[in-house]
Amino acid sequence: MSPMLVLGTTNQGKVRELLELLEPFGISCRSLAGLEAAVDVEETGATFAENAALKATQQAVALNSWVLAEDSGLVVPALGGAPGIHSARFSGATAGGDRGGIDERNNALLLERLAGRTRRDRAAHYACHAALAAPDGRIVAVAEGRCGGLIAEAPSGRGGFGYDPLFIVPEYQRTFGELAPAVKAVISHRGRAMRAILPALVRAVAATG
Repeated sequence: MSPMLVLGTTNQGKVRELLELLEPFGISCRSLAGLEAAVDVEETGATFAENAALKATQQAVALNSWVLAEDSGLVVPALGGAPGIHSARFSGATAGGDRGGIDERNNALLLERLAGRTRRDRAAHYACHAALAAPDGRIVAVAEGRCGGLIAEAPSGRGGFGYDPLFIVPEYQRTFGELAPAVKAVISHRGRAMRAILPALVRAVAATG
């Protein structure tokens, strides 16, 4: 039996995307949901990369398991890089509330901050940093991915989560909320980061099977 890989998140949107990416490789994996030994990791890092490493390392040690963690978010240069590492709690909401309601409040605040701004000021990118930790807490692989786009003036589409209904991918002239999941998996920041880390992940996890 292959060792269990734990996905270092309880965000169901992220879990769905990660499971789809890992399924072809036959790696058994699950999220943090329901794992009593899982710990609450304080994301004190100043960057996506630092927070991804914190989550991977601390959960791996607590669970004595391989852990794949990532930290990601939306970056708008005209807003000084905001929401950035605070993307999930941009409006001050916490993950303890209704996820849909939090997303709506975050999106509303982003639109408010960009009201009246030019197209140039609405340029943005999604960033994702991934880290794989061994059961002893060692980081054995890292990767990153980005996807550039623009912030729409109003939400469009019901797919995805987070800022997806506002994030226009210029090549498709559609938001992530409008694109099919299969398309998003190919071009998204998370998809790119996961594909970059997969070779190391498969080698490391398989070697301990």
